[in-house]
Amino acid sequence: MGVQVIATSSYLPTSVITNDDWAKRVDTSDEWIVKRTGIKTRYWAKEQTTSDLATIAAKRLVEKSNISPESIEFIIVATMTPDAASPSCASLVQGAIGATNAFAFDVSAACSGFVFALSTGLKMLEHGQRKYGIVIGAETMLSSLDWEDRSTAILFGDGAGAVLLKKDEEPFLLAETLQNDGQKSEALVAGKRMTNQTLSTMTMDGRGVYELVSKTVPVNIQDTLQKGGYTADDIDLYLLHQANRRLVEQVAKKLKQPIEKFPMNIDHVGNTSAGSIPILLNELVENGTLKIGENTKLLLSGFGGGLAWGSITITL
Repeated sequence: MGVQVIATSSYLPTSVITNDDWAKRVDTSDEWIVKRTGIKTRYWAKEQTTSDLATIAAKRLVEKSNISPESIEFIIVATMTPDAASPSCASLVQGAIGATNAFAFDVSAACSGFVFALSTGLKMLEHGQRKYGIVIGAETMLSSLDWEDRSTAILFGDGAGAVLLKKDEEPFLLAETLQNDGQKSEALVAGKRMTNQTLSTMTMDGRGVYELVSKTVPVNIQDTLQKGGYTADDIDLYLLHQANRRLVEQVAKKLKQPIEKFPMNIDHVGNTSAGSIPILLNELVENGTLKIGENTKLLLSGFGGGLAWGSITITL
């Protein structure tokens, strides 16, 4: 018994922040940001919450699939920027779309969140009696930042992406490797409770995270491929978390794969943490690069705060 992705969707807010906009606030420039990150613009959920973005993505998913909300049996939202500690974003989405038969919960694994949540959703369908489930990655990253901190403010954007899963006869989950290193958890911290009234803005050891990821992610991907009986050449496309263009290029080089197999949208979306992989996946479906049902071999890889990183190979 397997699982099939039968629809993808995404939502990006209407407000756009350019590099020139950031240059008016902090000591930076468009040239500096593009050279170091590949980012040109990012989206800002100016008056929206994470659950707002996730709900719109979920509604679009239901509309595309012609599946009634009542048929959905679970909703998982991967996010590090929830509206509140409780209720979960997933519960808010469940209520907003009328998925009255679904149970719902959030997964907090920062930029690896969607991969971890997808793994969870796949297993619930493969080994249970359920037929349909939704997995969403959604973030309002700009609400968690110090806008005067150049090291973090310029990197992130807001957005949501989602997939609708259906139990199927064909195998879907081919292999996965999910990992954590809690001893390095202080390398990226956001929303830490400072007092009874306030939460901290994000702090990040950018160089430390970059160096760790550049070493661990290629090994993690190779381990995942080996578990599935694949070589790097067997994968049609690698969908990596959109953290930094140079980092994606470095992973491609270490895997000895052409950069063309590593699609990117970081230039116009920025780093949307748990939202980045499903947003990219939907963009590729909508522009015709990917077609659902053609058995394209994909490897999804997320990495970031936790520190956490993970890869999963699937067919679309």
